[in-house]
Amino acid sequence: MMRNALAAIALVSTLSAPAWAKDVVDVADLVEKQGPAVVNISTTKMVKRGLEGMPFGDEDMQEFFRRFFPGMPPGGQGGPGPMQEIPARGEGSGFIVSSDGYVLTNAHVVKGADEVVVKLIDKRTFTAKVVGADARTDVAVIKITANNLPVVKLGDPTKLRVGEAVAAIGSPFGFENSVTAGIVSAKGRSLPSESYVPFIQTDVPINPGNSGGPLFNMKGEVVGINSQIYSRSGGYQGVSFAIPIDVAMEVVGQLKSGGKVSRGWLGVVVQEVTADLAESFGLDRPRGALVSQVQADSPAQKAGLQAADVILEFNGKAVENSSDLPRIVGMAKPGTKIPLQVWRKGKVQQMSVVLGELPAENQQAGNDGKSVLRGGLALSELGAEQRRALDLDHGVLVADATGDAARAGIRTGDIILAVNNTKIASVADYRKAIAAVPAGKSAAILVRRGDGSLYIPLKISGG
Repeated sequence: MMRNALAAIALVSTLSAPAWAKDVVDVADLVEKQGPAVVNISTTKMVKRGLEGMPFGDEDMQEFFRRFFPGMPPGGQGGPGPMQEIPARGEGSGFIVSSDGYVLTNAHVVKGADEVVVKLIDKRTFTAKVVGADARTDVAVIKITANNLPVVKLGDPTKLRVGEAVAAIGSPFGFENSVTAGIVSAKGRSLPSESYVPFIQTDVPINPGNSGGPLFNMKGEVVGINSQIYSRSGGYQGVSFAIPIDVAMEVVGQLKSGGKVSRGWLGVVVQEVTADLAESFGLDRPRGALVSQVQADSPAQKAGLQAADVILEFNGKAVENSSDLPRIVGMAKPGTKIPLQVWRKGKVQQMSVVLGELPAENQQAGNDGKSVLRGGLALSELGAEQRRALDLDHGVLVADATGDAARAGIRTGDIILAVNNTKIASVADYRKAIAAVPAGKSAAILVRRGDGSLYIPLKISGG
């Protein structure tokens, strides 16, 4: 009787197991099978430093030179001084994606390196060549001269579920082949400084040295490249981010073929559509990317896009959030004619645009053409339609807030109405008003946020 009951329980347990659980492997099995394809990366960069950078106090070193080498000015204010090259070393992780030696890692791991050394789990070391790196996605491809290497198995990050278990292998603080595990906390995360990556957020412990290492699902497949953490202390605090492997592989193909990545360029500054803005524009709900500025002589201007347009679809893909647009535009091929669906003056309009090529590293598709002004603000003029919708006769829109402004609490989408009680009607007005604020002092910034207004003290850093 008991045997039959146990058999029934076992049968029910088997029948109720979800389909996704069939291929789940133990973490130890995962590490045993995939670990050999994970590598440690060490870099060396020779940097020139004057003797003021030596491990002596500046005053001691200058006194030394004054007393014993009166004709030679020491490094620092008195002149260039003696210089010497000192090796600056760094460490990271990577993983092998082809048996002939192609390795993926983060662009910031190999940036500026004079020498890149790859160490395998079997202790073999190779000097690697940097095939190409893309700072915008933080993906790099390096190559070692070897054959018959172990390779990782790539997975599909679009099938990841929030709450699903994941694991990382890397070299935190130089401790090679360290394994950590956690769960997927969120998908499609946008970070303030990253416009091209829908990050996978996890709670997997990631620390310096893990950068560039693989994030595995429990099928033993790589679903992401561990890239960065969110931390106030500089160490892991429970929030880490990985680049989806499908995004990375799109970049890899271009890096391997040409050493660089070519991206589409639209030429607009966009902002999020809030509930209040959606209502004022007559949209059914908050969605799309609100165009706050069209760059002169850009593909967007040539196509007839205007400030106050809301881009709802790009090339047949829905644009739910403004942060979606840079990624979608960047993935499109320059020179391609792309259909757009735009909300203008209460109606849907169909348009098309021939994309240009994103020109410079410091420009961003979807928010290109923006420059950061003193105080850390990127601003754009309010169009006539926007002013009518917001019932304002002055003010400038915050397209991005970084540095001093971000620390003060100014947000993207805020409207700057005044600086120290001086009315701001244009970006030029802001430039003039903020230039009068001494470094180290604060300016009273009157901000319109939603239906209300508030003063925010903006302290200007610097000497």
